[in-house]
Amino acid sequence: MHCFQRLWMAVALATLALSAGAQEGTRKELSRVDLTGAPGMEVVSSFGEYKPGDKLPRHLHHGIEAAYVVQGAKVQVPGKEPMDLPTGAPVLNLRDVMHGGYVIVGDQTLKLFTVHIVDKGKPLYDLGQ
Repeated sequence: MHCFQRLWMAVALATLALSAGAQEGTRKELSRVDLTGAPGMEVVSSFGEYKPGDKLPRHLHHGIEAAYVVQGAKVQVPGKEPMDLPTGAPVLNLRDVMHGGYVIVGDQTLKLFTVHIVDKGKPLYDLGQ
């Protein structure tokens, strides 16, 4: 096995282990393109699904995140009462502002379509405390 193949396999296994262990749902990247007229920025669209019991950890983005709730669900922040995140709700998170940190509760899967306008070359998100 070539060095590149071993590296690719290690990255894939680590990604699977992180997803499985953290129960953080699934996010599928749909597209990633440079933002015209803004050197160093890119636009990333994704679709995420978070089943009951999945966590959406506290995190931030190096740019703006806009989302649309395709299928609403009940979510709960530790120490707070569960609250509804309704279908059709818009979500906007500003640059470098920590958000998330909740668990999907109830029996409905949360489905989100997101668009990020972020700094190119940085991770899409950084996890928080």
